[in-house]
Amino acid sequence: MAENTKSSITIEAAPDRVMAVISDFDRYPDWTGEVKLAEVLEKDEQGRASQLRLVLDAGAIKDDHVLAYSWPEPNVVKWSLVKSQMLRQLDGSYSLKPVAGGTATEVTYELTVDVKIPMLGMIKRKAEKVIIDRALDGLKKRVESGAV
Repeated sequence: MAENTKSSITIEAAPDRVMAVISDFDRYPDWTGEVKLAEVLEKDEQGRASQLRLVLDAGAIKDDHVLAYSWPEPNVVKWSLVKSQMLRQLDGSYSLKPVAGGTATEVTYELTVDVKIPMLGMIKRKAEKVIIDRALDGLKKRVESGAV
């Protein structure tokens, strides 16, 4: 059974700057520890990724999968699993909320993972938490370093 894991972090930058880093998929291997390859397969009419291939190595979870992306609001991006070798479900989102008068952003990352192979729930949740924490820490460092 899939369970949702959620965490937030505050980044010292405006939401549009944070979203610029989030949407720059080609650079994911530079700042996310688990993503080894990110390849945009399709784009929407605004030129944003709508389908993405990711090669992931998160310790207990290693996979080559394709995700469908949607951009329902200016400060929200969501994804869901299209196909995978190891995963049954991989749904997630980044939601950005301006704070400190718009000079900082609270970033909330939600993730739901379900694997095809049997795995203890606590091991799966630990892997989800590691993915989220590393992604948020990497995002914060990337944005605050001035790299885009």
